[in-house]
Amino acid sequence: MTEQATARQAVLLITGGGRGIGAATARLAAQRGYAVAVNYTHNAVTAEQLATEITASGGKAIAVQADVADEAQVLCLFATVDAQLGPLTALVNNAGVVDMACRVDAMSVARLRRMFDVNVVGSFLCAREAVKRMSKATGAINFGVGYGQGGGIVNLSSAAARLGSPGQYVDYAAAKGAIDSFTVGLAKEVAAEGIRVNAVRPGLIETDIHASGGLPHRVAELAAMVPLQRGGSAEEVAQAILWLLSADASYTTATVLDVTGGR
Repeated sequence: MTEQATARQAVLLITGGGRGIGAATARLAAQRGYAVAVNYTHNAVTAEQLATEITASGGKAIAVQADVADEAQVLCLFATVDAQLGPLTALVNNAGVVDMACRVDAMSVARLRRMFDVNVVGSFLCAREAVKRMSKATGAINFGVGYGQGGGIVNLSSAAARLGSPGQYVDYAAAKGAIDSFTVGLAKEVAAEGIRVNAVRPGLIETDIHASGGLPHRVAELAAMVPLQRGGSAEEVAQAILWLLSADASYTTATVLDVTGGR
């Protein structure tokens, strides 16, 4: 659990939590005592199965639909967490999209808007609502008893932010570069209010996001370029996320942590 929640159950919201890194984080968080809200956009079956799995194992979890790029849906998402789980302790901004691999000179405005709306604007909106609830300066004033106890936010960046992803996903890389800057700026903005903000920057990870971008074998094809000679697992990224949210990382904020196998 985070250091801010010693007297009550920690509550974690994971956006895009129904699969991949988000699902691995939800399982590990539940094992460590968090009540977990698994957000999803379209795949209700997967998210609800995950929540049921956690509940069957003795944990507490709910699945909540919301498109994080839509402000009204984000407000409903957080209101649902408030009503069903209580004061938020932690947020993992995991929801993200890629598109089919292509060069910048072939990218449409619609593609670019979707990329930044989900990956960047969505993270801003969710962090905004989390800060309102967690802030020791205003949280209790805004939301009442149990709020304003501080908390932790972890944003999902990508090694693409450093590498640029030329010829494939420059737009995705740029969006994740924005997440790096957002993480540092927000962390400094709210540090005195009891909120730590960090990011995890995964490298080549075995999830189905590659297939959604038209490159299902991407990890295997690029594994030789990784110093550790393999792709990573969603569970390995989840371990880093949970560490950043834990009391063991109590002096860590404004940090972007690479989980890239050395790449």
